[in-house]
Amino acid sequence: MANSDKKLCFVIQGFGEKIEFSTGKKFNLDASYRIIKQAVEDAGLRCMRADEIQHAGTIDAPMYENLLRADLVIADLSTSNLNAAYELGVRYGLKPRATIVVAEDGLKRPFDVSHMAISHYEHLGKDIGATEAERFRKDLKDLVVEVMGSDNTDSPVYTFLTKLRAPAEGGMLRDSLARFGAAVGLVRAPADPVLEESAKVLMERAHAAMKTSDFALARDLLGAVVRIRPGDDYLCQQLALATYKSNQPTPKEALEAAREILSKLQPDLSNDPETLGLWGAVHKRLWEETAEPAALSTAIDAYERGFYLGSDYYNGINAAFLLNLRSAEAQKAGLLDESITDFVLASRMRASVLAICRSLIEAGEVQDNEKYWVLATAWEAAAGLGDRAEVDRLRALAEAAANDDWMKETTLKQIAKIAPLLADSPLRHLHQH
Repeated sequence: MANSDKKLCFVIQGFGEKIEFSTGKKFNLDASYRIIKQAVEDAGLRCMRADEIQHAGTIDAPMYENLLRADLVIADLSTSNLNAAYELGVRYGLKPRATIVVAEDGLKRPFDVSHMAISHYEHLGKDIGATEAERFRKDLKDLVVEVMGSDNTDSPVYTFLTKLRAPAEGGMLRDSLARFGAAVGLVRAPADPVLEESAKVLMERAHAAMKTSDFALARDLLGAVVRIRPGDDYLCQQLALATYKSNQPTPKEALEAAREILSKLQPDLSNDPETLGLWGAVHKRLWEETAEPAALSTAIDAYERGFYLGSDYYNGINAAFLLNLRSAEAQKAGLLDESITDFVLASRMRASVLAICRSLIEAGEVQDNEKYWVLATAWEAAAGLGDRAEVDRLRALAEAAANDDWMKETTLKQIAKIAPLLADSPLRHLHQH
C-alpha cells in the first residue's frame, strides 16, 4: 500500500525541549515523538505532527483540518501543554472516537482528566531509556490497533452528550473553527509567507547549522519557523541563542537583537530556567562589550533566579562567577561591604552547585551527552571553593567523560578566569582588623 493510501494519525504535541514548570524538569518532546511515530507506523498508519506539515503561512488552517480529518489523533499532554489540551478539546468536539491520550509519568494535571484514559511513559528529560522506549512503543502500537478496530466512543463530549452528532466535514466548518480559535486568542494570527518547507525540516536545518557554528544561517532558518509558529517559547529561545552567537552585524548589535527577542518571554517575570539562563548570558556578554554595571547586575539576577527556581547548575555556576566579578568591581570602587557580600554569596552558591552536581552523579540521573558538563561544573565549583583534593578528583572524572579537547579547554579557561578574582579576595580586609 502506498504511504498516501494509509490512514493518518495526527499527533498533538509540542516540539523541541519544553519545561514542566511544576517540577522544573525539561523534556525533549522530539524524543517522545520518535517513539510515538514508530509505534503508529508499526500499526500500519502514517504519522504526522504539526511541524511536519509542508505549507506556506499560518499553521492554523492545516492544524484544524487534520484535527477534523485524521483517522486517529494521539495527544501528548506532557509538560501541561495548554495548546495540546486546547487542540485535544477541539478533536473531542469534532470526533466521537479514535483519540488516544498519552503523557509522561510525572504529569501534573491542570484540569480534571479523571474521565480520560491516559497511557503513561517515563521520560528521563533529554531522552527515554531504551527499555522504557521499547515498552511504550509496543504498548502504544497495540493500543492503536485496538482503537482503530473499535467503534467505542472515547470523546467525553459525545459520552455525556449522548444525542450529539458529529458535524459533517466541509469548508464552512473548518472556516468557523479557525475564526473561533482566533477570536478566543488561543491560536496564532496569520504569518507572512515562508519557505515551502515544514517547520520540522527548517528546525533540522537550523540545528545542523548551529552544530557547524553557522549561527547566521541558523538565525534565518529559525526566524522562518517562528513565522510559522509564533508564540512558542522554545523557538523564541533558540532564535535568541542563534542571534547573539551570530555576532552580526556586530557583536553588540547581535546581543541587543537577542535581548529584544527574549523580552517577548517577559524574563523579569519568567519562571523558566532556560529563558533566565539565556537572559543572563546575553547580559553577561553585553557587560563584556560595554562594561555597563546594569548589564552585569541584570545577568546576575537572571542566573540567580534560574538557579533557585530549577536547581539549575548551569545558572548557578554562572551566577557565582559573576558575583565574584561584581565583588571585584565593588572593591575597586571602595565599596568594601558590597564586595564582601558578593564574594561570600559566590562561595555559598558554588557550594550549592557542587552539592547538586554530586547528587545528580550519585543518583545516576545524568545522561551521556550531559555527563561531562555536570562533572565540569562540579570541577569548577570545587576550584572556586579552593578544595584541591576535590578539584583533582573531579578533573580526572570530567576529562575521562570529555568527547573533545575543546570541552576541557573551555573549562580550563573558565577556571583560569576565576583564579585572580579569588586571589584578590576582599575578605583579607576583615583579617586586617
